[in-house]
Amino acid sequence: MSEVVLSGLVTGWAIAIPIGAVGAFLVALASRTSFRVGAAGALGIATVDGTYAALAVIAGAAIAAVLEPVSHALTIASGIVLLVIAGLTAAHAIGTAGRVREARPMRPGAAYALFLGITAVNPTTVVYFAAVVLGNQHLVSGAAEGTVFVVAAFVASASWQLVLAGGGAALGRVATGHRAHLVTGLVSAAVIALLALHTMLA
Repeated sequence: MSEVVLSGLVTGWAIAIPIGAVGAFLVALASRTSFRVGAAGALGIATVDGTYAALAVIAGAAIAAVLEPVSHALTIASGIVLLVIAGLTAAHAIGTAGRVREARPMRPGAAYALFLGITAVNPTTVVYFAAVVLGNQHLVSGAAEGTVFVVAAFVASASWQLVLAGGGAALGRVATGHRAHLVTGLVSAAVIALLALHTMLA
């Protein structure tokens, strides 16, 4: 069973650690709100990763086959959503340059739902988990092994996303001036936009 746990952890970290547009947005959000809000967003991402890992264990081959014809369209849709978020992030940075705090900061529940949604439309995650599961079926041959794999993948994803949220919150505590808020907001928007374009054009 320890091999299953290790496989789930490694698989979860492998999909989570390469920082894409969603990870950059998580850092940006935590930096201008709080760790609590960022942590809620982090758990939204991890929830999708855990759900997709479960779907891959249950019906990996079938899901991969269904998603393949529409994977490009979903990737483009995900990129467009992230470009809109980048634009809103830049507008927010410019609009709040004269004040440190937002009048109506995002709540944890809204952050969880937002990151759940923008992560769910990315088909790469479920296809990745399906490929890993199909290549290592001996590890998830039973219900207990499959459950352990999914939980381990969720824990790995959550741990890394919480690290990003913590880093963003720490950045927010350091960058307390008006100019710092403007610069970090615009840089975050640019990074999110570039990573979104990279995902769409890859």
